[in-house]
Amino acid sequence: MFEYIKGEIKEISPAHIIIENNQIGYFVNISVNTFSQLSGQDNAVIYIYEVIREDTHQLYGFFEKKEREIFLHLISVSGVGANTARVMLSSLTPAEIQNAISTGTVNVLKSIKGIGAKTAERIIVDLKDKVGKILDGEQIIAPVNNTIKDEALSALVMLGFPKTKVDKIINEILKQNAMRSVEELIKEALKRI
Repeated sequence: MFEYIKGEIKEISPAHIIIENNQIGYFVNISVNTFSQLSGQDNAVIYIYEVIREDTHQLYGFFEKKEREIFLHLISVSGVGANTARVMLSSLTPAEIQNAISTGTVNVLKSIKGIGAKTAERIIVDLKDKVGKILDGEQIIAPVNNTIKDEALSALVMLGFPKTKVDKIINEILKQNAMRSVEELIKEALKRI
């Protein structure tokens, strides 16, 4: 099994990348999340997961090992294949998927194309204990009101601020005072950015 491919990006789209290494071009399926991280780059390191079946050999690539780890957990759930997991990672960031699973938020997972209520519930039941410590090696702390946090986070990201930085700031604010409105949360976060 491949660990990663390092090389020159010959072609990239939101669904795949062709990366050349030693005069061999590898066609690698990627998520939109990985695409956004690689846009504008000429060279890359892509962490690989290889699917070998009787009728096909496919490579799935990830910008970070953490995204690949979430992918591997997702495909371990009955009824979730590699393409479904890729769609999930294209619809939500690895942190958002982890948060939805850890907090048992079925509606967030159900909002992804191809994921019904039963599949979302199965993902949460199967992975709730497994995904808690994936990202940054820390157990996530569920905020009191996920809707307020999600709305504030979404608004700040749309304003152009980096998602990971904003997420940390919002979590700090909610630890100090969980009873804030979306507007108050955004205003306080803007002061701290």
